Amino acid sequence: MIAARHGIAAALCIAAVTACARSDEAATNGPYARQVAEDIPILEHGTGLKFKRPPVLQLRTRAQVRQFLEAQFNTDQSNEEVAAKQIAYSRLGLIPDTLDLRALLVNLLTEQVAGFYDPHTKVLYVVDSSPPDITGFTIQHELVHALQDQYTNLDSILHVSRQNDRTQAAKAVIEGQAMLVPIQATLGPGAGLPGGWDRVRDMIRDSRMQGMAEIRAAPEVVQETLIFPYLSGAEFVRQFQLHEPGKQPYGENMPVSTSEILHTGAFFSPERQAPLAIAFAKPSTGTATYDDDLGEFETRILLLQFLQDQNSSMRTAAALAGDRYEVIKFPSGDGVAWLTLWHTTVQSGEFGSDLEAIVARRFKNPAATETRLGKAYDLPNKRVVTIWGGTVAGRPAVLYTDLPAGVSAAAVRVEQAGVTACPATGACPAADSAR
Repeated sequence: MIAARHGIAAALCIAAVTACARSDEAATNGPYARQVAEDIPILEHGTGLKFKRPPVLQLRTRAQVRQFLEAQFNTDQSNEEVAAKQIAYSRLGLIPDTLDLRALLVNLLTEQVAGFYDPHTKVLYVVDSSPPDITGFTIQHELVHALQDQYTNLDSILHVSRQNDRTQAAKAVIEGQAMLVPIQATLGPGAGLPGGWDRVRDMIRDSRMQGMAEIRAAPEVVQETLIFPYLSGAEFVRQFQLHEPGKQPYGENMPVSTSEILHTGAFFSPERQAPLAIAFAKPSTGTATYDDDLGEFETRILLLQFLQDQNSSMRTAAALAGDRYEVIKFPSGDGVAWLTLWHTTVQSGEFGSDLEAIVARRFKNPAATETRLGKAYDLPNKRVVTIWGGTVAGRPAVLYTDLPAGVSAAAVRVEQAGVTACPATGACPAADSAR
């Protein structure tokens, strides 16, 4: 039981992409050859897949892992994404304004990683300073990734630009299977512990905090999005095994949203529903620099972080029909617009009320003014938050904006059935207008 607990902690590693050169030496002839040879038939049986070619395993120092992570975060695409998410998440209150998100992620991933599989070079890497009891489970976990990659393209699945919700769901499948199969190999399909699967879930969650100073100090959204693929992913794959024995959760079986990971009933429904698509048009003033979605899971985190009501946060987030945020650069500073769609006006009304409660708690009850663009809050840092409720593309909608003072929420524009419109006014002015 103690070894299994340490193994679960070890599996909380990050699957990364590395620039290291590939060796032609197979893992069965290299480091940990005996363990790899013993693990392969066990993992093949657990996944129902056979290795088409021997996996390759190499050792790396923790310093080499950090060098790799820093190099990856220095790419143009990574810099753009991390910088934009830092703005968006701070404006939504998910992270502090002063947080250096890039530095936190590099430190946190360096702290966590015990091993990783690179879908680009097809090499399984193990950190040579990892404790032996952790290394064993790590190798099993990453061997599953190597096996997955021989049947589906992990690189393309996990690197879909500006589709955060879909990517989180894909990570949950990939990491969930790599977590579950070694656990089942050790404990049996029924998770042979007192308390069964519930106990395993607790162990996975508890293990994220053990000996990891960076993750304990990280904002909740960072903690939860790192644990989500392993915890909720393992549960999803377990349910998939029960509902679709002999099949793999890839290809057409791949979930398209975190909602399908969180609610397997929705995934196995004869009529699966993808989140509604939202497209922002060019803002009437300023320059849009980035857009993405949060999805149900991160919306739930935001609600829970401020409202501290788990049942209410889960219920409200589960009603989300689709969302999109964009980062807009103005001469006076950056702004964020977040548009959410809902199935009913009651649901959108409840979410709008929740956002008002969040603003009151975040900014200590700022003065509010009813305007034609929604309820506006003048903040002491020369910014204005506006919350508008209405209809977009025939759906109940809520628009949340956090913009520099003097910039109107009417600057935000969306595409409705091919027609550009401002959610709060129904028509878009040619230029920004004062509130």
